[in-house]
Amino acid sequence: MRSFAYARPLTVMAAVQALADASPHARIIAGGTTLYDLMKLNIEAPQALVDVSRLGELTTFDTSGTRELVFGAMARMSDIAADRTLQTDYPALAESLWLAASPQVRNMATVGGNLLQRTRCAYFRGGAPYPCNKRQPGSGCAAIGGLDRSHAILGTSTSCVAVYPGDWAVALAAFDAQLDTVSPRGERTIPIDELHREPGETPHLETILKPDELIVRIRVPVTVAGRASTYHKIRDRASYAFALASAAVALRVDGDTVREARIALGGVATRPWRARDAERALMGGALTEGSARAAGELAFTAARTGQYNRFKVELGARTIAEALMIAKGRAKTS
Repeated sequence: MRSFAYARPLTVMAAVQALADASPHARIIAGGTTLYDLMKLNIEAPQALVDVSRLGELTTFDTSGTRELVFGAMARMSDIAADRTLQTDYPALAESLWLAASPQVRNMATVGGNLLQRTRCAYFRGGAPYPCNKRQPGSGCAAIGGLDRSHAILGTSTSCVAVYPGDWAVALAAFDAQLDTVSPRGERTIPIDELHREPGETPHLETILKPDELIVRIRVPVTVAGRASTYHKIRDRASYAFALASAAVALRVDGDTVREARIALGGVATRPWRARDAERALMGGALTEGSARAAGELAFTAARTGQYNRFKVELGARTIAEALMIAKGRAKTS
């Protein structure tokens, strides 16, 4: 174990200053469910840890607002998933948390930290002798031409095909969430759709956050489409597994006509992926099993598959279609 400095500030500004003082070699520690693993694997070797667990102001959340839902970045996944308002009015958000990880992890993990979890690519985590551009820029990507069954088919590049592993960010993408951050330069707001980068030629740069920037809250605009929503996750086993394909879907339906459709994908892309072409294809028409399937297929027209993950095109299309029909059923009962 490498030695590192440790700070446990009592205020947000003190935390930001501690990050700035050790930047770019500092890391934030909250629930620790990802960072500790990466340190044990020698993937992360921070010179300083800034423990934000005492920042009580970031642990609260409020789902009673008439304009937006507000989640402190330090709120626990399990607490938010259990919120009755969220379960009734935004089931896709609650389900994305219930279907993530294990109860033990959800009781520790924070919703802000969950957004920043790194890939579960076995080559990234396996270390030498496997080349990985995320771990060591310029070394190559062992997953390309390797065992790529769980890897991305959307948003990939010749440098990286690692899939974004999270569920919560996918559901947030469907609802146009925004993040508020603080740094020594002040505050800024980041649309969730802009937080994660596609790999391009620099896959080691995963988000647009600066090294001294701290997420303090997540805000979700209130929408009636939340009631007719779902997070549909397909995986190899029923619990404690990452998605092979997932879809966060929300609908606003007038009679049999779709007035609004929101579709975000997980398990198939290098970042949370909004399927806007599929959304537009549904607008103004009746939602049937046929139109749902067509929308699902449209979402994967730009897919680039490898040797073992071609099945994700069909699986992803079916996942979207099933999620749309689940959301339609909820629209009728809301």
